[in-house]
Amino acid sequence: MIRTLAPRLVVSATLAGLLAACSSEAPVDAPAAAAEPAVIEERQDNFEAIGDAFKAVRGELEKDAPDFTLIAAKASDINTRAAKIEGHFPAGTSVDDGFDTEALAAIWQKPDDFKAAAQKLVGESAKLASLAGKGDKAAVGAQAMTMGGACKGCHDNFRLDDKK
Repeated sequence: MIRTLAPRLVVSATLAGLLAACSSEAPVDAPAAAAEPAVIEERQDNFEAIGDAFKAVRGELEKDAPDFTLIAAKASDINTRAAKIEGHFPAGTSVDDGFDTEALAAIWQKPDDFKAAAQKLVGESAKLASLAGKGDKAAVGAQAMTMGGACKGCHDNFRLDDKK
C-alpha cells in the first residue's frame, strides 16, 4: 500500500507546485510595478488630436474648393493643443524611464531646444489659422507644409522612431 501511495503523493505535490507557480498573483514581497503617470496618456491624446486635426487640414487642401472655415478651426485647435505640449513632459516620463511612450530623453537633456520646437508649432499653427481666413488656397497650402515641417522637426529630435 505504501508503494502505491508514494507515487500519488509525488504527483499531487508536483501538480500543486506547478499550479502555484502559474498563479497570476505576485509574491507578497515583490515590488509593485510603477504606474504610468496620467500625463503620458494626456500628452498622447493631445498629439493624436493634433495629428487628426492636421489630417483634416490636408484633406481639405486636396479638394478643389477647401472649407477654409474648417481649416481655420483645425489650425486653431492645433494651436491650442501645441501650447500645452511643454506641460505634458515632466521629468521621469520618457521611454528611458520604462514607460510606453515615444518621448526621448533628449526632451529633458535639451529643454531649451524642446521648448523652441514646441513654440515653433504654436507660431506656425497660428499663422495657418490666420491665413485660412483669407481663403488663398496656395498660401494656406504653403503654410500647412511649413507647419508640418515644425511637427517633423520635433519628431526628428525628440520622438522615438520605432519604424526604422
